[in-house]
Formats: sequence, structure tokens, C-alpha cells
Amino acid sequence: MRYEPLGRTGIHVSSYCLGTMMLGAWGNADHGESVRIVHAALDAGINFVDTADVYGRGESEEIVGKALAGRRDAVVLATKVHGAMGDDVNERGNSRRWIVRAVEASLRRLRTDYIDLYQIHRPDPATAIEETLSALSDLVHAGKVRAIGSSCFPPSAIVEAQWAAERHGFERFRCEQPPYSLLVRGIEAEVLPTCARYGMGVITWGPLNGSWLSGRYRRPEDIDFTVGRARRLPSRFDPSVPGNRAKFEAVDRLAALAAEAGLSLVHLALAFARAHPAVTSVILGPRTMEQLEDQLASASVELDDALLDRIDEVVPPGTNLNPADAGYVPPALAASARRRPGGRREA
Repeated sequence: MRYEPLGRTGIHVSSYCLGTMMLGAWGNADHGESVRIVHAALDAGINFVDTADVYGRGESEEIVGKALAGRRDAVVLATKVHGAMGDDVNERGNSRRWIVRAVEASLRRLRTDYIDLYQIHRPDPATAIEETLSALSDLVHAGKVRAIGSSCFPPSAIVEAQWAAERHGFERFRCEQPPYSLLVRGIEAEVLPTCARYGMGVITWGPLNGSWLSGRYRRPEDIDFTVGRARRLPSRFDPSVPGNRAKFEAVDRLAALAAEAGLSLVHLALAFARAHPAVTSVILGPRTMEQLEDQLASASVELDDALLDRIDEVVPPGTNLNPADAGYVPPALAASARRRPGGRREA
């Protein structure tokens, strides 16, 4: 396992990070097996574990807390805040009011007195970034959080947060966590260069694009909309969506490239995500021990320039085949933001 500096924090993390979204109600409901998956990842050299309060409404954090008993200090532990954790309208978002409540709940579920990396899971246009950074800075100064980061922030929001931190003397985001895969390359255009300019680490998620790159979906009839991600996020799997039709074609071509290189499609996908020089760590999201073992086996795979060039011919750099895979859609694109109420007024 390779270890890389997480931006300029001085913290070094493994090139693969164990993501735990699929441990708990959203994936593997067997807590015992889920704990064993965490232990197997640590035993393989992973020192970086990522979760979020919203995963299973806290269940994933509880599993991670159990798994890290006796091993906490050897692990760089990351979690996130933003998603709805209750029916109350204020039990979500990026306000100081919610952050100071949410972090205490996460600490309790994780069975720890500090979080190495506390991340804002999505932008919140209703909350000033100064409000968010002020609250996060207080958590750092109190010793409850070591470093802070963002997730799925567009480049303009990344820059705004950096400027706000500089202007007001707040702690600044040290890393960004965006989606990145063979099929979702939009961050190459601006997010990755922006992070590089500010010395930010980059922790990418979705290297298998929700199982599209596992080889599971080769035809429209392979998709079961009654279970898993396809049930929760149908727009990312609906065969009638042009971007998803393009993904079926791209997966066939990428699988052929993998076979020519003597690789599985999974190993090609993981090695690709890890290859970009701006990427610090790639989040693995196994649901089973078998999946973890297969994904870990790709750690030694390196792609040569010729193969990377051929991948570019299938999915051009900076391209998301399905825009819904970007992780965050700006509210300005909603119909309600583009149309005047009551229609056009007469002069």
C-alpha cells in the first residue's frame, strides 16, 4: 500500500481509503461481517476510513466505532455532516446550529473524542460559508476535529471557501471529496486543478460508478430498480437517459481494453482513479469481504500511457457521461430558479 500526504496537513493516508457507506442498512446489515471487513482493510495496510452521519442514519458510524475499538489511534478517521438526520427542518445542512449538534452525535457513535477529518458533505446555498467555516474552526480549536474538508463542491465554491478562510482567519478546507471514475471525469477540468493550486488533498469516491464498472450492468435488463442504488438513485441507471445509454457503450469498450491488458474491469477502474497525480486517495466501497479482497488486489496495478490514451478515446477527459453522476446539481439549474413566477409580466 502506498501512502500520500493529505494536502498540506502533514497527515499521510493510504492510496486506498475504506468507504463504509455500504456497511449497515444501505448494504451489509450484518454488523459482525461489517466489522470484519473493516479489520481486513486495516490488516491490508489501509489506514484511512471514511464514513458519514447520514449513512444509514448513523448506523455506519456505529459499525466503524465498534470496529476501531483498540485500533483508533492508528487510523485516520473521516466523517461528514450535511444530510438530513431527522424530520426537523434544522436537523440537516451546514449551519453552526446543526454542525455543533451533529459532531457530538458522530463522536458518540464513533466512540472517539476526536475526528481526524470532518467534511461538509454537500454545499448549502442557504448558509453563508463564513458561518460554516466559523463553526468548523471552533471544533478544530476545541480539539474535537483535526482537519476539515468539503465534498462535491464546485470549483467556484472551493475558491470562495478558501478566500473566506483567508479573509476571516478561519481554518480552511484541506481536501475535497468528489466523484471520479472512468465514466465520471468532470472534475479533471476544474476541480482537480483548483485543488492543486490551493494545496488541497483529493479523496475520490465512486471509482466503480455505483457498480457500472463492476461488470454488473451490461444491458438495460440487468438493472433491478427494486434494490440498492438503482432504487435510491434511479436517474443514474434509467436506460432511457441518454447519458446512461452512453455508459452501456463505454462499459463494453472499457471491458475490452481491460481484457486486452489482462485485467478485470474492476482493476482497470480502480487503477485509473488512482493514477491521476492530483488524487490523494481513492475510496473503496465494498459491501462484502469478497468485494474488498478483489478491490485490494488492484493496489499493485499501474496503467501505462498507451492504455490511458486509449481510455481517453472512450471517455474524453473532463467528461461526465451522465451529468447526474456529478454528485451535486447547483440549485440555479432547477426550473423554479429559471422562471419568473406567474409567467412573463407585461410592460
